[in-house]
Amino acid sequence: MDPLNTQHGMPESEAAAEARRLIDDWASKPVRHHPTSFRDDTEPPAFGTTPPVKQEDRRIVPAWAAGIAVASIGVGAGVTGIGCGAWLVLQGLSSVTLNSVLMVTLPFAGLAMVATAIGGAISKARAAVTKNVFEGPVTHHTEIHNNSTTRGAFFARTRNEIR
Repeated sequence: MDPLNTQHGMPESEAAAEARRLIDDWASKPVRHHPTSFRDDTEPPAFGTTPPVKQEDRRIVPAWAAGIAVASIGVGAGVTGIGCGAWLVLQGLSSVTLNSVLMVTLPFAGLAMVATAIGGAISKARAAVTKNVFEGPVTHHTEIHNNSTTRGAFFARTRNEIR
């Protein structure tokens, strides 16, 4: 069975006549044109008052999306401020000299030296007071029993028991 040469339904002459009838029917109807734009060429009045025209509120963006957009702008501005502050601090640090570092750290070094001296004095004072006196015999007794067993060949396991 050859699907290209097999007739389904009406004979070829009737099919051609029906096709011609459908084409003629379509061609006899007028083509409808729909305008895609409109231009008002009337001149606006030179003076006078015109009443306000109500304009519908048709928002494209939902309120939650607008809120997120405003929040993200605020976060971006805040991060920009932090970045500018960091830039200013780093600019100041880049012009640091050895003398300025020494002048800033000198009070801290002095405090650390005083704290170390006080701590050392307290430590020596406490060590002189402490006195440990032991009387009597001292014995030390250690006893170790080690039992070691190994099992297996390839994955060997060694078990040690110390008592």
